[in-house]
Amino acid sequence: MPGFVTKPEPVRVPGLVHLHTGKVRDLYRNEAGELVLVATDRISAYDWVLPTEIPDKGRILTRLSLWWFDQLADLVPGHLVSTDVPEGAPADWEGRVMVAHALEMIPVEAVARGYLTGSGLQEYERDRTVCGLALPPGLVDGSELPAPIFTPATKAAVGEHDENVSYEEVARQVGAETAAQLRQTTLAVYGRARDVARDRGIILADTKFEFGRKPGADQLILADEVLTPDSSRFWRKDEWEPGRPQKSYDKQVLRDWLSSPASGWDRTGDTPPPELPQEVVDATRERYTEAYRLLTGTAWD
Repeated sequence: MPGFVTKPEPVRVPGLVHLHTGKVRDLYRNEAGELVLVATDRISAYDWVLPTEIPDKGRILTRLSLWWFDQLADLVPGHLVSTDVPEGAPADWEGRVMVAHALEMIPVEAVARGYLTGSGLQEYERDRTVCGLALPPGLVDGSELPAPIFTPATKAAVGEHDENVSYEEVARQVGAETAAQLRQTTLAVYGRARDVARDRGIILADTKFEFGRKPGADQLILADEVLTPDSSRFWRKDEWEPGRPQKSYDKQVLRDWLSSPASGWDRTGDTPPPELPQEVVDATRERYTEAYRLLTGTAWD
């Protein structure tokens, strides 16, 4: 059964209650009732959280998310309260922490796609649709869509797949008004981020957001990580060539190695994946740091 190869024990910090150990983030509640999200260096592939970490990955995801929250602040409020490391926490938490409002989360992955690839491509090749939305003929892997589309998914537990669902199913689950808010906000945020990335030579092919609300409020609040290589598909604009798989700023390097004969691992079996070799770790880290540099205009230090 996929999941953690070795599930880590939660770090105990005075005044914090451990709530959840996710694929990448550990979640706590502080005495003020706020959430404390800690981005680790863990990385997942093929529904497994791998036994090898990618140095600095958690800090890169956190700093990039903070940068994006600033770019998007006039469109949608973010969940951030502070980046203060709680007293008594390990020194390694520095640069990894987001203290956030406790929200009532919408149980939907809000996915926006501007280009055809991944699971959307598979559905299109079968049915000429993505999440039930009809698309024109003649599109190929990497094609830009006529307009960005909202293609929601259900959230999956660790070791399970997110599952694409129709807009109508989202409306049934969360109500028509919330579904309409999700679609409108997701596409607005995607549009802003696409333009920001494009100006920096990056194509934002697709991305997923998580939204919540403060108890009793109607306004959507952007939560969790935002527009990182873990939640988004980034391509170099000058390398984009529809009709073939694109080179992404994500963990494709390690996926390729895991699925190659060099790893000796059968991803269709029940055996956990092996440790990553150093060259794969270094190449993966380089993709994350390069994405950070290109998007923010600042070298990773």
